[in-house]
Amino acid sequence: MRFLIFLTGIFLATFAYANRPVLTVYAPDYFVSEWGPGPSIEEAFEKTCGCDLKFSAGDLVPRLILEGSSTEADIVIGLNTDVTKKARETGLFAPHEQSNESLFLPIKWIDNTFLPFNWSYVSFVYDETKISQPPKSFEDLANMKDAKIVIQDPRSSISGLALVLWIKEVYGDKAEEYWSKLAPNILTVTKGWSEAYGLFTSGEAEIVLSFNTSPAYHISAEGDQTKKAAIFDEGHYAYFELVGKLRNSDQPELAEKFMKFVLSNEFQTLIPFTNWSYPAAQDRSNWPEVFGQLPYPKRAYFLNEAKADKMRKKAIEEWRTALSQ
Repeated sequence: MRFLIFLTGIFLATFAYANRPVLTVYAPDYFVSEWGPGPSIEEAFEKTCGCDLKFSAGDLVPRLILEGSSTEADIVIGLNTDVTKKARETGLFAPHEQSNESLFLPIKWIDNTFLPFNWSYVSFVYDETKISQPPKSFEDLANMKDAKIVIQDPRSSISGLALVLWIKEVYGDKAEEYWSKLAPNILTVTKGWSEAYGLFTSGEAEIVLSFNTSPAYHISAEGDQTKKAAIFDEGHYAYFELVGKLRNSDQPELAEKFMKFVLSNEFQTLIPFTNWSYPAAQDRSNWPEVFGQLPYPKRAYFLNEAKADKMRKKAIEEWRTALSQ
């Protein structure tokens, strides 16, 4: 009898679990990996939602364009302002309905569709055991003739795209001229960030395109104080990662709950040590100590999606032309 009761309990528990509502979240590959923020976010949200949060990894905007209104996504997380114009033009996104006043960013956020969940500054990270005089400007970087630099391809990498837009914003019509000066120092151009950073950590390059928050990983996880971000006098490109909810979600209440969760202290506290970025809804005084002590540029460059979209083609072409010579 007790055995039957036990089996019945297992059946009912399994049935209840199997019939929980599912919230489908599209995210980039890095986000859902075991070292990314996805697993911790999934565990924390499922404790409160009575649902099954399922991540689906892949390229976000191309996938949404292909699927259109038939998409299974309820939430999309991991977008950035350099691609949100295309995402917005799909007509698939609903207003995020959260307060932008709860954000702590280097700029005033006014977008009511896409909500930042973390941010950092695009930066060049160097190994101080190999670079005794770190660059303080783009000109310094170009003049470091013996330094081997690794960057990412702007056609396949969001950090690579951020770099060409950053240089275009700083140099304007002279951007291609600057790329020609920098080109001899570039060891290689990788498809994505992970390949580039791997070359840096393996010692094949002394400088890598990354983010000013990247050294926090080495300090916290490895006890390594030798990896540092070079802070440029002209300022840095501010990089925001965004989340949005789908207009045709079949779980609108859960989607709304997730958007609120993104701004919660529980979610935001997970960000620094899983995504190695600044939390978007926490004041600097609440950041972990290692993040508060990182070098911080005095000026933030930010391109809204319309300007970024307008500049993209020209900026990439100038980069490609200069590096192919």
